[in-house]
Amino acid sequence: MQYFVTGATGFIGKRLVRQLLSRRGSTVYFLVRPGSEDKAAALLKDWGVSRQRAIAVTGDLTQRKLGVAADVIKGLKGQIDAVYHLAAVYDLGADEEAQVHVNVEGTRNVVEFAKAIDAGHLHHVSSIAAAGLYEGVFREDMFSEAENLDHPYFMTKHESEKIVRTESKVPWTVYRPAMVVGDSTTGEMDKIDGPYYFFKLIQRMRQILPPWMPAVGLEGGRINIVPVDFVVAALDHISHSKQPLKGKCFHLVDPTGYRVGDVLDIFSKAAHAPKMNLFVNAALLGFIPRSVTKGLLALAPVRRVRNAVMKDLGLPEDILTFINYPTRFDCRETQAALKGSGIACPNLRDYAWRLWDYWERHLDPALFIDRTLKGTVGGKVVLVTGGSSGIGLAAAMKFAEAGAITVICARDEIKLQEAVTLIREHAGKDAQVHSIAADIANEESCGAMLATIESQFGGVDFLINNAGRSIRRAIESSYERFHDYERTMQLNYFGCLRVTMGLLPGMVRKRRGHVVNISSIGVLTNAPRFSAYVASKAALDAWTRCASSEFADQGVTFTTINMPLVRTPMIAPTKIYNNVPTLSPEEAADMIAQACIDKPVRIATRLGITGQVMHALVPRVAQIMMNTSFRMFPDSEAAKGDKLDRPKLSPEAVAFQQMMRGIHF
Repeated sequence: MQYFVTGATGFIGKRLVRQLLSRRGSTVYFLVRPGSEDKAAALLKDWGVSRQRAIAVTGDLTQRKLGVAADVIKGLKGQIDAVYHLAAVYDLGADEEAQVHVNVEGTRNVVEFAKAIDAGHLHHVSSIAAAGLYEGVFREDMFSEAENLDHPYFMTKHESEKIVRTESKVPWTVYRPAMVVGDSTTGEMDKIDGPYYFFKLIQRMRQILPPWMPAVGLEGGRINIVPVDFVVAALDHISHSKQPLKGKCFHLVDPTGYRVGDVLDIFSKAAHAPKMNLFVNAALLGFIPRSVTKGLLALAPVRRVRNAVMKDLGLPEDILTFINYPTRFDCRETQAALKGSGIACPNLRDYAWRLWDYWERHLDPALFIDRTLKGTVGGKVVLVTGGSSGIGLAAAMKFAEAGAITVICARDEIKLQEAVTLIREHAGKDAQVHSIAADIANEESCGAMLATIESQFGGVDFLINNAGRSIRRAIESSYERFHDYERTMQLNYFGCLRVTMGLLPGMVRKRRGHVVNISSIGVLTNAPRFSAYVASKAALDAWTRCASSEFADQGVTFTTINMPLVRTPMIAPTKIYNNVPTLSPEEAADMIAQACIDKPVRIATRLGITGQVMHALVPRVAQIMMNTSFRMFPDSEAAKGDKLDRPKLSPEAVAFQQMMRGIHF
C-alpha cells in the first residue's frame, strides 16, 4: 500500500510512519517544508529505509493543495491508498492566528489535496479538544454537541474536524486522541505538554519537603492521558481493519481516566516526592466572582508575582482551564475495533515512573541552563574588592580561570602585584587579570578607582563586595574605643556603598549586572563580641534588600552571602580560632561562584538560618544560648592589648565550637 502523511516529523507522526513502513511492500510519501529537505536523511535513518520507500514531498501546509507542485500531484493521482493528516499546532501558548492558520486552513488544504490526488481514504487525527469543555460524557458519534469552545485550541480543533466532515469528497475517518504523553515502555517524549507542566512543581516539592511529609494537592475534573505507543498502534490497527470506516470517529482514550488529583499523586509517587493526602478542589475557585479575580490581577504587584511564579514553574496561562476539565469520553467503538488485537491503553500507574525518569533526564528545563562559572562570567568584567588575599584572592582565581576579565582592588600595591602573579599561575598566563590600588573607605581613592574601571572596562558585569574589617571585642571592652565602630562602618558599609553606587548607573544602562555582598553569619545569629562588625554588615544587608527591590525590573540583581567563619588573615589575631572548624577560602569562593551562577537573593548555611529563626520565634531562648557562648569564650588577649594570646578553653567550649561550625565566638 501507498500512504501520504502530514506531520511525519512530529512526535506521533514519526512513529506512525515507522509503523506503516513495517507493512510489507508499503511506501510512504511525507510532506516536508521548503528548505527542510535535508531533514529527510535523518528521518530515513530513524526509520531504517531507503529513499525508494520513504519519499519526501516538498510542500507547505498553509498553501492550497499543500503547495505541492502540479507535476507531483499528477504523479500521485490515483496512487495513494490513504492520507494521514497529523500536522497541527498543539501548543497551548500559541496565538490564535497561528492556530487558525495551521489547524483550520491547513486541514482545508489537506482535504483539497486528498481530492486532487484521488486518495482512497482520509484519516484525520483530531483531538478530544474538539469536544470543547462539554459537561458530561462525550460519545464518539457526537460532534455538534461540543460546547464552550472559546479557547483557540478547542475552537480550531473543532473547526478542523468540521471541515473534514463537511468538505471532504474523499471517504474519511476521524480519530480523537486524548492527552498524549511519552512512550509507556521507554518514557520518550519530545516536549513539555499536558501533565508534564506539573513536573517542575512536583520536583520543587521533592527538593523542599521530605518524602514522608503529607502534601496538599489540587483536585479538579478528569484528565485523560494516553501513551504515544498506544495511540500509534491503535491508529494503525483501526485504519487497516476490515470493518467499514467511512464517516466514523474513534476516541483513542483511556477507558478509565483519572481525576487531576490522582494524576498528581501518581506522578508524585513516581518522583519520590511527598504523597498528596489532602486535596483542594480547584472548582472552588469558580465561586470567586470574576470581577474579584480580574480586580486582583489588575494590581501590578499581584500580576507580576503571579507571572513570575507561572514562568518559574513553566505553567501556561490557561492551565486552570484544564485542571477543571469537565468532560469524560466514551470509547465503545474503539474498544470494539481493537477487540482481539491485544492493543489496549496501559494503566498510568504502571508507566508513570518511565515518563518521570525520561523528563528529568532529557526534558527538565534546568538541564538546558549553563550552570558553569565559565558560562556565566566568561568574557565578562568582574570586580573583586579585597582581592589581594583570603576569600577575595580565592574568588579571583576562580573567575580568572573561568575566563572572566578579573579586576582586583586592595590598598597595598605590592600585595596586589603578588596576587596577580598567583592568579596567573593558577589560571594561565593568558588570563585577563588587572589590579587597582585603592582604599574604598576613602572617597577620593574610591572615586579614582571607579573612574579607571569606567574608562578601561566600561563598567563591570559582576561586583563582589568582599573587602571588609572584623573586630572581635566585647562591648564592655569598647567603651573607650568608639573609633572601632566608626572605622568598621566606614569600610564594611560606606565603602561597599561607594563602589556599588558608583557602578550601578552603568549596570542600569546595560540592563544587566549582579552584585554579591559578603555579609556574615553573625547577622543571622547576632554573635556577641562582634557588635561593630555585625552592625556594619547588618546595615549593608538592609541596604541591599532595599536596592534589590528598586532595581528588580532593571536587570540588576543582588545576592547577600551570610558567610560563616573562614580561615583568612582577618581572623588570624584571634588564636582561639586555631582549633575551630572553619571554611577554607576556596570553599568560600565556591559560595561566591554559586551566587554569580544562580543569582539567589541570599545564600546562608542551615545553622545560620536556624539561628535567625530562633531569634524570630523564641528570642529569649536565643539570647540565653548566645549569652552562654559569650561567657564561655572570653575576649582574646589580643583584644585586651596583650600580644601574648594564649587563651585556654574548657572541654565544654571546645565541644561547643565543634557543634557550631562557622559561627563567630
